[in-house]
Amino acid sequence: MNQPLPGYELATTTLDNGLQVTVAPDADAPGVAVNLWVEVGSADEATGRTGFAHLFEHLMFQGSSEVGSGEHMATIEAMGGTVNATTSSDRTNYFETVPRGGLDLALWLEADRFASLAITPENFEAQRQVVKEEKRQRYDNQPYGDLLELLTAQHFTEEHPYGHLTIGSMRDLDDASLDDVSGFFDTWYGASNVRLVLCGPVTADEGFTLADRFFSRLPTVAKRHRAQQPLSGLVDPQSTTVLRRVPHTLTYLSWSLPPATHRELPALDLALAILADGSTSRLHRSLVRSGDLAHEVHGAILGHRSAPSIGTVLGRPTHDTSSPALAESILQQVARFAEDGPTGAELERAQAQYERDWLWELATTSGRADAINESWQLHGSPEALNSHLGNVLSLTPDDVRLAAARWLRADDAHQLHYLAEDAR
Repeated sequence: MNQPLPGYELATTTLDNGLQVTVAPDADAPGVAVNLWVEVGSADEATGRTGFAHLFEHLMFQGSSEVGSGEHMATIEAMGGTVNATTSSDRTNYFETVPRGGLDLALWLEADRFASLAITPENFEAQRQVVKEEKRQRYDNQPYGDLLELLTAQHFTEEHPYGHLTIGSMRDLDDASLDDVSGFFDTWYGASNVRLVLCGPVTADEGFTLADRFFSRLPTVAKRHRAQQPLSGLVDPQSTTVLRRVPHTLTYLSWSLPPATHRELPALDLALAILADGSTSRLHRSLVRSGDLAHEVHGAILGHRSAPSIGTVLGRPTHDTSSPALAESILQQVARFAEDGPTGAELERAQAQYERDWLWELATTSGRADAINESWQLHGSPEALNSHLGNVLSLTPDDVRLAAARWLRADDAHQLHYLAEDAR
């Protein structure tokens, strides 16, 4: 197996107003990635005020004191750059990649909207309607569109901070006032709640100087901390069956795993890869290739920073196999894996695939900048990026076995049987 690459050069500072900056110089990169993480996601929303974090992903492109609606994106694209934003339960991310000569303008654009976002009645109403249409297209009128909502409801009560989707409640958005929305921005979008990563052909001194030039005018506010997550609001393992007009029946097994910050999560990631990732995985060989019980199997982890993560195994049963029967076969294989652990060859293959995927993500300045911000949020330091791969590659078969035995118990599995109508 290849040894981990040497660590990336990283330099970090904090501006006087509390905004944190990391620069990752890469003299040979064709462009500079500008990556801002605002430490607010859907898990920070108040009951009855859901959807605000995602709403601002849209509102932030609607103009500011010096920039018209839609001009931020148009300006970046006109210089040959790319620009977008995403929202999760734990953060809101604004990012662009621009030629080196466009870095000053990109930072000016970002600073201007953070300092003077145009939260007008017209912008608010327009984006409220955009979000509602997105909800209809992606969730309400899409085959399997309610899968994530059902999966979330199996693990968290509706009142739990992680118990709703980032899209939020349309009723909450309808009930929201302009003052509610403006208050959310004032609460969470202060300089001390923002982390900026610059990655590309820029030195640390240059990056720090530019960040100070453009962002120092943001007001100094007290650092906003996430409220402590409640110990209540977790749902006991359960079995749910729904009937939908979809092409195929799906069988979902899921477990509550430790938060994304936990030391055992990488071992669980490898465990699910060995079980359900690709044609060499255990479940593919036993259920698809040999057992003829499923057409496909997949595994994944939905990581949460401040609450249990969710580990899933998805199977699509054959026409002659019921969803409960497939679930039982999967649980038997998982139990055998938790008892015996992976072979050395299985672990080596999973680690090699993990290494390939990780290095592929870091190969671009945009991917690297985002990974730096993620490491920073989860582990308190951007330098955690440099030790992550080494930690994964150092895991032993016994590490993976112990993690699987602790967290992937059959009695702790939630079952979701998502039945196609013709499967009755």
